[in-house]
Amino acid sequence: MTRIVAISGSRRDGSTTRAALRVALDAAADAGADTHLIDLGAVDLPLYHPDEETQGESERLTRVVREADGVLAGSPVYRGSYSSTFKNFHDFCGADEYANTAVGLLVTAGGGSYGGTLEHLRSTFRNVHAWVVPHEVGIR
Repeated sequence: MTRIVAISGSRRDGSTTRAALRVALDAAADAGADTHLIDLGAVDLPLYHPDEETQGESERLTRVVREADGVLAGSPVYRGSYSSTFKNFHDFCGADEYANTAVGLLVTAGGGSYGGTLEHLRSTFRNVHAWVVPHEVGIR
């Protein structure tokens, strides 16, 4: 069975990013996929430290990503880029987590522009050898 994991980089209660990811996961489940949401606002994940191999729930969370066939990365737009919450999690993941993995991008902007955020995400995922899906979603 195909495994799809969505990662929400929002910490806000009532997050539109998380709501949009749930809609996408519901559609994937309806198509027969096994789905999972990583809500970064609800996990124990301290700031990334390169000298510490495992921190908080990092080992479990990176394993979930590594075992996924596809990942949907979601973030709110903050200051023209993705959230620090998402960046922190992204620092724990590398090519081992994203090898042969399709990654879709979804960002939500509270009235501002989302193009730069999608560009930043695309570039960082390509850096870890993910296969970024060309169709990206930006929601105002």
